[in-house]
Amino acid sequence: MYRKAIEHLFKWKAKKNRKPLVIRGARQVGKTWLMKEFGKTAYQSTVYINFDNNRRMKELFSSDLDTERIIIGLELYSGDKIDPDNTLLIFDEVQEIPAALTSLKYFYENAPQYHIVCAGSLLGVALHEGTSFPVGKVEFMNLFPLSFTEFLMAMEKEQYSKLLKRQDFEMITTFKHEYINLLKQYYYVGGMPEAVLAFSENMDFGEVRRIQQRILDAYEQDFSKHAPTDVVPRIRMLWNSIPAQLAKENKKFIYGIIKEGARAKDYELAMLWLRDCGLVYQVHRVTAPNLPLKAYEDMKAFKLFVVDVGLLSCMVRLRADTLLDGNDMFKEFKGALTEQYVLQQMKTLEDLQVYYWTNDRGSAEIDFLIDNGKEVIPMEVKAEVNLQAKSLKTYKEKYNPKLSVRTSMADYKPEDWLLNLPLYGIEVIKDLK
Repeated sequence: MYRKAIEHLFKWKAKKNRKPLVIRGARQVGKTWLMKEFGKTAYQSTVYINFDNNRRMKELFSSDLDTERIIIGLELYSGDKIDPDNTLLIFDEVQEIPAALTSLKYFYENAPQYHIVCAGSLLGVALHEGTSFPVGKVEFMNLFPLSFTEFLMAMEKEQYSKLLKRQDFEMITTFKHEYINLLKQYYYVGGMPEAVLAFSENMDFGEVRRIQQRILDAYEQDFSKHAPTDVVPRIRMLWNSIPAQLAKENKKFIYGIIKEGARAKDYELAMLWLRDCGLVYQVHRVTAPNLPLKAYEDMKAFKLFVVDVGLLSCMVRLRADTLLDGNDMFKEFKGALTEQYVLQQMKTLEDLQVYYWTNDRGSAEIDFLIDNGKEVIPMEVKAEVNLQAKSLKTYKEKYNPKLSVRTSMADYKPEDWLLNLPLYGIEVIKDLK
């Protein structure tokens, strides 16, 4: 299975001042597979250590954090010689032994010749009091579920993926029905590697749902295992409210939907937990569309999305035939699924900040504002081929952006001030020609 993140890892390996790398991402997005695959393709040998329930590693790192001593201990534990130039050291579930995370500082300062890649939830670290996090001594990389183009590769549609990369929209439009069909499949299957792999092998929608339900159940177990006991019920309630939040026409997150009378301060820790575990994406409103958008962030107004569109469709028990064949009863939630999909694709693009905008009266809303470092691009999301753009016109009249984007099931078409970009081509937004 191709993951574009592996290219990032090769660049990391080639750096002169390489720091230990921490891969962040929700459980089940493929962190372990990616690290092992990288070790297999880029190194002569790999030493893999899983820190979860690992008593020996707890003892090894509980003493002093001398790097030579740790390397000897890792060699004894694994039975393998660690060659600093040709061995990849993998620390998995590193948050389970916070001292191992602290040791990365000493590896960077005293033994930078070792190639170390780690994975784990940083929230687990935050909850251990007295843990010294190696700020400035490690690099980070975020890993997300498979994007739509990675899904195409997994489905052996490499040529379709290449057409998108080349932005050959004339040819793409010729095969648009195939793209639309694959996109609908992606809405159902999503990008969790296990679900994609199973679907690519047998095209069984039922098996996909069983895998997704298993992943959702594992997340629920994680709530109980890792989060503070008094916060667990609030995490569950907040998590389970997300589909209802997205089903609203105005998708701004409202605490009252979780529970009548609920307030932000009651759910602060629950929100932090879900966000730091990579299970939710928070998209904030901005008060003005100026660079950098971060400076105009409204911390009180935001939309909340889940980690994966397939998991969202599983949470609401969406049937495959409803999604693939179309159903009038499904119209309202189709917008939620489409926004989830668009946001999810943009999260996989590096150096892209995503927000949304509403005018002061709330009568106009731009679904997403994109900050690519050079300009602010407003984007309106349509689930079908509805080409009305009232909010975009309001925004255009007020701010006159250089480029405005409307994404829908309609064909690619540049107009005077507006680009119609098909939903299945959303990943080209960063490199529009």
